[in-house]
Amino acid sequence: MALAAKIPYDHPYAGGFPGLGGQALPTDSDCLTYLAAVKAADGAGVEVGVAVAVDAFFRDSKAAGVFDALKACCILCGARTITGALVPLAGSAPTAQGGWSSGDYSRTAGLTGDGAALYLESNRAGSDDSQDDCHVSVYVSAAAGASERTHISNSRTWIAEDDSATYFRLNAFASASVVSPNQTGFLGVTRISSGSISYRISGTTTSAASSSQIPLGDIEVFRKSDDSQYFDGTLAFYSIGSNVDLGTLDAAVTTLISDIGSAL
Repeated sequence: MALAAKIPYDHPYAGGFPGLGGQALPTDSDCLTYLAAVKAADGAGVEVGVAVAVDAFFRDSKAAGVFDALKACCILCGARTITGALVPLAGSAPTAQGGWSSGDYSRTAGLTGDGAALYLESNRAGSDDSQDDCHVSVYVSAAAGASERTHISNSRTWIAEDDSATYFRLNAFASASVVSPNQTGFLGVTRISSGSISYRISGTTTSAASSSQIPLGDIEVFRKSDDSQYFDGTLAFYSIGSNVDLGTLDAAVTTLISDIGSAL
C-alpha cells in the first residue's frame, strides 16, 4: 500500500503528492456524505484506501441494483473508532446496548460480541419493510464459540446457528436449516413472495418453501430478541431492507470487507 493511500481521504494531498503522480479518490455523493459523518464521529477522516473501498461499494452496488434495498445498514469496520463504525450507511443509526468498548472493535474485522450482553438495536422494525418484500444479511469475520448464537433477529426473523446447523427465517414460524455451523463470510435471507424464501451461505443461494407471517418486533444484531441468545463472533456488516439479489450483495460486501482489510 502506497504511503499516500494511508493519509486521510480529505487531506490536501490525498489525491497524490506534487510531481509524484496521483491516486483515485472517492467521488460518489452519497459516499462522501457517509464519509463526512464517519469523520465527525471519529474526529478524523479515514485513510484514502478505506475511503476508496467504501466508494467502490456505493458505486458498484448502485450499478448492480442492490443499493436501494439497503434500508438500515452499517459497515462495522474501516472507521477509526467504534463510534464511527456505528454511523449508518443507510437508515437509522443502531443503538449499542450492553456496554461496548474499544476493545470489542477491530478496524479490519468489525465488532465482536461477548455472548452475554452486547448487542445492537437496529432501530428498524420488521414491519418497516413489506411482509413479502424484505431481507436481512450479515458478514461474519470470525465464527462464534458458544453452542447457540444468533447473528440478527426479531421474533419471526433470524440468521442463527448452533453446533449442528445454520438457520434462516424471515417473517415466518419455521426456519430453513443448513448442516453447516460456524460459518464465516456473507450470510443472508430474502423474501419476494408469501410462499418462499431464498438464503445464501458459503457462496450458494438456495430457495425454500416458507409461509410468510406478519412481521413482529424490532430487528436486533448480535442477539435473538425473544430469548436473549447472543452472538459472540465478529460481524463486519449488516443490512436490513427490501428483497435483494443475495449473490450480488454478497459479491459487493465481500469485496468491500477485503478491500478495507487490504487498505489497512
